[in-house]
Amino acid sequence: MRYVDLLSFGPTGWGDDLWTGTKLTLHLAVVSLGVGLIIGLLGAGAKLAPNKWLNRLGDAYTTVIRGIPELLTLLLIYYGLQFGLQGALALLDTPALCAALDLGAKLDSLGLEAANASICTDEPVEVSGFAAGVIALSLVFGAFATEVFRGAILSVPGGQLEAARAIGMSRALVIRRILLPQVWRFALPGLGNLWLVLIKDTSLISVIAFDELMRKTFIAVGVVKEPFLFFGVACLVYLAITGVSMIAFNRVERWASRGVRRV
Repeated sequence: MRYVDLLSFGPTGWGDDLWTGTKLTLHLAVVSLGVGLIIGLLGAGAKLAPNKWLNRLGDAYTTVIRGIPELLTLLLIYYGLQFGLQGALALLDTPALCAALDLGAKLDSLGLEAANASICTDEPVEVSGFAAGVIALSLVFGAFATEVFRGAILSVPGGQLEAARAIGMSRALVIRRILLPQVWRFALPGLGNLWLVLIKDTSLISVIAFDELMRKTFIAVGVVKEPFLFFGVACLVYLAITGVSMIAFNRVERWASRGVRRV
């Protein structure tokens, strides 16, 4: 009964906290997925572009990001953003600029007291853990997705693209009607694996005190001193998320492969 009470919802249990952490984990993962897919498509386009400078840029991005541990990428972005923003504000002398433009009062009148405190004073800049997490996870996901999309684009038979151009299709129409539908079909298995990795990588954000599932679990363990219980529950939650995700991706793959003869 004690374990049930510890995991219950309400003032005496930790169910509310774990549920809140799970929602934040999913929110972080979904936003990072969307941004990462865009980065991956742009990266694949850069690596396959006829311009050699775009090729080098795409190669440099994937080489650097894939060669650095995800945790180190997160820490560099989190502390680097704070350092960069603090330096930029000091360079612009924002307190004097705000005083000259009466910007502080204007921000306060708009209900932006936090922005006023960050911009118009000498207080240290604090970067949102959610923002740093999204940037870091999106860059990592995008680097691996770049290679997935590049391979998928190269898997589309070139004869189909040439035939589409021969009948007068514009480049944009060829991409929309011929290339992208098949690219998604080829890329979905790889993207599904990257999504599962992304779900697990969200646990790294706990090191910068963002209250996702792993952070909430550590807090509960520190207070109640029941590590096996709470870490076991966190394990089940992650397994449930990945299980549902695998079912969803399998269905999407079948939908994307409709009409394709299986050998």
